[in-house]
Amino acid sequence: MIAALLPFLILLPLLGFLVNGAVALSRAGGAGDRTTARHPLVTVVGPGVIIAAFAVAMALFMRMRVGITGPAIVSLGQWMPVGNLAIDWSFQLDQLSMVMVLVITGVGSLIHLFSIGYMQDDPGYARYFAYLNLFVAFMLVLVLGGSYPVMFVGWEGVGLASYLLIGFWFSDKANADAGKKAFVVNRVGDFGFLVAMFLIWSTTQHLDFAGAHEVLGAMGGTPVVLAIALFLFVGCAGKSAQLPLYIWLPDAMAGPTPVSALIHAATMVTAGVYLVARAAPIFSGAPEASLVITSIGALTALFAATIALRQWDIKKVLAYSTVSQLGYMFVGVGSGAYTAGVFHLVTHAFFKALLFLGAGSVIHAMHHAYHHTHRHDDPQDLRNMGGLARFMPATAGAMTLATLAIAGVPPLAGFFSKDEILANVFARAHGSPLANASLLGIPGSTLLYAAYGIGIITALLTAIYMTRMLLMAFYGENRTGEAERSALHEAPLIMTAPVLVLGVLTLAGGWLNLPALIPIGPVGVLEHWLSPVTAESAARLAGEGHLSHEIEMVLVGIATGVAVLGIVIAAVLYRKPMADKAHAPVDDSLLARAYGVDDIVDTVIVKPVSAVADTVLARGVERGVDQTFSLGGSLLSRTASFMGSRLQDGDVGKYAWLLAVGALALIAALTLS
Repeated sequence: MIAALLPFLILLPLLGFLVNGAVALSRAGGAGDRTTARHPLVTVVGPGVIIAAFAVAMALFMRMRVGITGPAIVSLGQWMPVGNLAIDWSFQLDQLSMVMVLVITGVGSLIHLFSIGYMQDDPGYARYFAYLNLFVAFMLVLVLGGSYPVMFVGWEGVGLASYLLIGFWFSDKANADAGKKAFVVNRVGDFGFLVAMFLIWSTTQHLDFAGAHEVLGAMGGTPVVLAIALFLFVGCAGKSAQLPLYIWLPDAMAGPTPVSALIHAATMVTAGVYLVARAAPIFSGAPEASLVITSIGALTALFAATIALRQWDIKKVLAYSTVSQLGYMFVGVGSGAYTAGVFHLVTHAFFKALLFLGAGSVIHAMHHAYHHTHRHDDPQDLRNMGGLARFMPATAGAMTLATLAIAGVPPLAGFFSKDEILANVFARAHGSPLANASLLGIPGSTLLYAAYGIGIITALLTAIYMTRMLLMAFYGENRTGEAERSALHEAPLIMTAPVLVLGVLTLAGGWLNLPALIPIGPVGVLEHWLSPVTAESAARLAGEGHLSHEIEMVLVGIATGVAVLGIVIAAVLYRKPMADKAHAPVDDSLLARAYGVDDIVDTVIVKPVSAVADTVLARGVERGVDQTFSLGGSLLSRTASFMGSRLQDGDVGKYAWLLAVGALALIAALTLS
């Protein structure tokens, strides 16, 4: 059954890409998209193929539940049979990839349905769904790949699809630049992934997961395993936006809001976290690399959270929030708590998709109100909102729930997954191989305690900036304007229904992996499910590190108290009425400018490279081409003139000989053939 159904997970969204792409091409004019009408075929096929893929995923999940513990590997044929290198087009379904497939197709289906309403008036409606289906197809290749090269095909594929989606409105230069930025920065990380694959092959003569991990797992502690782990993490840092390669993700907001939900919540940016969990046998054999991941994850979480405190674009707040939450996930998988990291990946998919789709509903309503009154202003600026809960009660309620979840308020999903990460990193700070290792002369125990402390501070900041966003958008005095206020309304059902479903998942998602200290349901369901894949590697890094029941309760109390404190601080700071954007002072603070990192990158890297390209390469190539054509054309002309003058000199005898030789050559050719 698994072998028969598994290919359909990828073929269904790929079919959607082909059908919707054909419709897009048939309806495109010379200047690009030309129709503003929703095409009924696209409306059915676009979301339909993802819903069908989710149904297939559920069937596979039910089959795996009946006792299948080992990975199911399906080979579709050979890809690279070169000497000792024999790579198959193989796909692997195990407990880890099953979790990812359910998240991708499940949350992806809701985002596709939401897109019907959000993109209904866009002239690129068919093209949009073609790209969205392609993105899901490549993401499924990534998580189902049975070897590193097949995974890399999906890895690069989502990079291509994200470039197309982020720069979807490419006629706007800022959007096109954002797509190019995402593409280029991800290529930096992909270089690390490629080097890691070269090292894996040269060391093990394997690139499939089973063969490579068996050899490298027995080589733990060696320099080559450390090098492979570090190069793999370079790829993870690029795809999952960790310092210093995070700079592409905030600009990815240039695409349509459902794209942001898909990229940020359920798919591309979690690929790095998935790779660390997939390659757990490698990372568990390199404690120093795991400390690097944990440390960078903690610093990224704090860094992005501080920037989110002073962002005014509702999507930028959520973008930096994603970077910060990805940092938490890397603290989890980096410290060897692979289940905790994947658990936060799943719950984050629920509440972050909800936050982005809720923001999409707000932007949709604000844009409609501005269009109604012919007002030209930014519909995404929080300073132009306020009091929207009176006009959009369903969206406001769902967004409030998601805000409490990401802040870490119990019993919502974010509380359980974030608390599990913090508890695990605290436990490993004593009596584990990580604690006994060191990094740049700093003991591992010190780094782990620092990561826990940074995680607590970040949790406080998260509660502050998310509550700030919620209050500025939905509560308090309305700042949209009298005329615009009359046009505000709740989003249509096709957009509201997915938001409400995600609200239910946000409320109940924490039950996937309840800790033992909360005896109100099945304990550790996700941990038990993932144990065939991650348990051995997790135990290798955990060592003797464990927490008593009393310490766990104290840590839970600290995490809860910090969340509540952050909400209270935000409520106090932002309870006063504020002016709309037109009357507010310009915010030129360091945090509002994201520490000026983009300006630094532009000055140090982009402008010098562009200058070299413009002044040296471009002119040199142009001059070379001109000279080549000029000299080549002159030489060709002189040669042809010389040959013509010798052959056509009026000598009839020479003509006869040439005719005879040509005829003999023709007869010989026909005879030999």
